[in-house]
Amino acid sequence: MNSLLRFSAPHTVEIVDAPRIELQPGQVRVRTLYSGISAGTELTAYRGTNPYLTSEWDPDIRLFRGASGDNRLAYPLDGWGYSEVGEVVEIAAPGSELPADAPRVGDRVWGIWGHRAEGVLSLEALRGHVLPPHLDPLSAAFVRVGAIALNGVLAADLGVGSTVVILGQGVIGLLATRFATLNGATVIAVDGIPQRREAATRWGATHVLPPDENLAFAIRELTGGAGADTAIELSGNYHALHSAIRAVGADGTVVASGFYQGAAGPLRLGEEFHHNRVQLLASQIGSVPNRLRARWDVPRLQRTVVDALADGRLHAAELVTHTYRIEDAAEAYRLLDTDPSAALQVVLEF
Repeated sequence: MNSLLRFSAPHTVEIVDAPRIELQPGQVRVRTLYSGISAGTELTAYRGTNPYLTSEWDPDIRLFRGASGDNRLAYPLDGWGYSEVGEVVEIAAPGSELPADAPRVGDRVWGIWGHRAEGVLSLEALRGHVLPPHLDPLSAAFVRVGAIALNGVLAADLGVGSTVVILGQGVIGLLATRFATLNGATVIAVDGIPQRREAATRWGATHVLPPDENLAFAIRELTGGAGADTAIELSGNYHALHSAIRAVGADGTVVASGFYQGAAGPLRLGEEFHHNRVQLLASQIGSVPNRLRARWDVPRLQRTVVDALADGRLHAAELVTHTYRIEDAAEAYRLLDTDPSAALQVVLEF
């Protein structure tokens, strides 16, 4: 059965049998091993809050506009998921010799083809995506989320002697904590879940704090009254984004890496944001920070994560707390929706 995960309606998951696709020249068939669930972006589709459900993104002018029924996303939604790992089982020869960095049959690869038992991708899309033979394939489910974390850390421009507050210690927050530590920064990790604060300590945070009303004052005490140099917000919560603004000192930088939903009621821009001249940057995986674009791109972000997984600087597989068969995916989404404190990374196994 070529199982495919479908959101048939808000909070409703079905597993359907997708038709088998015949390969065209230059295409690759990949049998899925693991597929990681995003507790951020995917849950917006599961819950029905994703902006693409009510509006249309115009890539030419880079604005959302009100979408007609023909142009907006609508249920059923198929193929969500962006953290897949699989084994190449078939290649339709493109009529010429394969490039050196192209996959071969039997290679294990990472990529984006959604929660489905097999993916059909272009050979070009999988160039450079072959995993080192010794790497646990489960670890490769973290390449894309690791790139999101690394992108935020690069935007924060961290180094030895800098102090960064990282708000949200879910999977991406913990990966960001590790990358920030590798860059030499002192990390103050913030999360409301005690187990995640404990994990942040293991992943390199020097200090861990709860997101209570004393957070900004506690950070001032830890930084000699100056405030942090930078804050990275990864929870997608507007209360946390406002806390990030209060966490940094004069001329500090806040990197907003979360996927924020709805109106920004808790965000107040006439107080610390205004008086401390805080710079607010958006970090999104579609591109790298402006100052790095001559040398960095998204593929380099992803290669960097694979290298860190392969040489042991990142032990991402230990973040997997729950593994579900694809047939039990509805239970996985219910867990993330109703009891997010119970899980870090949830993975579907095929």
